[in-house]
Amino acid sequence: MQNFCKYLLVSPAVCCAMLFVNTAAFAGETSATPEINKPQVLASPDTNTHITGQVTSVSQFSDVQPTDWAFQALQSLVERYGCIAGYPNSTYRGNRALTRYEFAAGLNACLDRVNELIATATGDLVNKQDLATLQKLQEDFSAELATLRGRVDAVEAKTAELEANQFSTTTKLQGQVVAVVSDVLSGNTVNGAEITDENTTLGVRARIEFVTSFTGKDTLFTRIQANNILSPNIGTPEGNLFFAGEDGTTNAAIDALFYRFPLGEKTEVVAIANAGAADDLTSTVNIFDGDGAFGALSTFGTRNPIYNQIGGAGLGVTHEFSDKLALSLGYLSGTANDPTPNNGLFNGSYGALAQLTVKPSDRISIGLTYINSYNQPLLTGSNAATLAPLDINGDGTLDSRFSSNSYGVQASIGITDKIVLGGWAGYTNSRTLTGSRGEVDIWNYAVTLGFPDLGKEGSLAGIIAGVEPRLTSSNIAGLDTDPDTSYHFEAFYQYKLSDNITITPGVIWLTSPDHNNNNDDVVIGALRTTFSF
Repeated sequence: MQNFCKYLLVSPAVCCAMLFVNTAAFAGETSATPEINKPQVLASPDTNTHITGQVTSVSQFSDVQPTDWAFQALQSLVERYGCIAGYPNSTYRGNRALTRYEFAAGLNACLDRVNELIATATGDLVNKQDLATLQKLQEDFSAELATLRGRVDAVEAKTAELEANQFSTTTKLQGQVVAVVSDVLSGNTVNGAEITDENTTLGVRARIEFVTSFTGKDTLFTRIQANNILSPNIGTPEGNLFFAGEDGTTNAAIDALFYRFPLGEKTEVVAIANAGAADDLTSTVNIFDGDGAFGALSTFGTRNPIYNQIGGAGLGVTHEFSDKLALSLGYLSGTANDPTPNNGLFNGSYGALAQLTVKPSDRISIGLTYINSYNQPLLTGSNAATLAPLDINGDGTLDSRFSSNSYGVQASIGITDKIVLGGWAGYTNSRTLTGSRGEVDIWNYAVTLGFPDLGKEGSLAGIIAGVEPRLTSSNIAGLDTDPDTSYHFEAFYQYKLSDNITITPGVIWLTSPDHNNNNDDVVIGALRTTFSF
């Protein structure tokens, strides 16, 4: 200890090593010192704290007096070597204790300064006695210095390994697999026909996604998908599963493809080349909207059905007036790549959306939505509400062209951190433009109740009760109004097994399917397992 004190008196460079604390070189040590009391480091241009500049005189430290025993050493450090700084409150705190690792880090910083002075031909500022003292200290603390170098070498080796094995410097690879077991648990006849799809099925939706950023603020999103999940045919589009595919094959194809980028500080633009949907343009204001992988099981429970009238390729813009108010505009065409007559980007089916999203507080969100569409029917609801009777030939294509105006209001209210109340109401007016002329009115509404983190953090329980799209008035020949009212009840529990696996059992109960009291109630059960990687 006596020799140690002699080192302090011999050279100001020694004091620098003891008193200058380089927080960036603590090799993982954590200090309990409050942020305002943490020492500041000159060589930290990226730090977020307010750094005291390099002092030029020891008098700048309010707690250092000429009578202090180390005053001359500290003065020499400031004026000769320039490798010391103080705390933000203009103090030096010379009586603060330090660890051997801190001492080694400070010594290393002064050695770097000495080497810099030598390299710039200013070595006359360092005398032989200083160099001898520093050499002696370097030998005494060789173990600590070696530990620091070893840790730095280990970090550099890990960084090099990551760089050598990374997928891309600009692209992140991620994936998702949704496996579903489903069955019709109850119900025999709908619209006078027997339900034949009553077998237990197992289907899978697999997605590989490439998320690319060129500037750090933009996103190029490319998804490859294969999906052989099928919804059971119960004689009505009601109760169909959101994650179901179209043809039941496992053929892989490019699904979603879009480029999102900022336009100024408050505006964001998304250009969609394929498989765009409403949730790519704006918030659907529903905590159960998990795009089929999470949240609700049914198409109806995932989002207000009016959102399903917009899809395809096009453009979207969202402008945030403030943290509480945003306006989203979007246009998507379902026939953008088809050059044949009555198709293409503007002459074929399309959907145009405008939505004002209001957030009065962190717990409350409200969406006011308008959608104008052409030849884009609703995807869920009764046969009449989805305009199925207009498919006279039965080939899956409506024989009458039509346009629709839809209006929706969605709300989500966080009653507590563990209870979220939500819901929506939607109105659609569709008018036929060819064939039998006329118009129809279609209504739908729902109330939702969510329980985030129920049972385990990251889990979610949900209840949905509402009326799927119902045709309430019509003056189109052959398209009659729905005679009764069917209610949709859905409950699920999404349990988070791990960060990568969730299991969601759920049930969908349809009373008087197709809005017809003559039909049997239908109950559909599903068990969804989602793997994310």
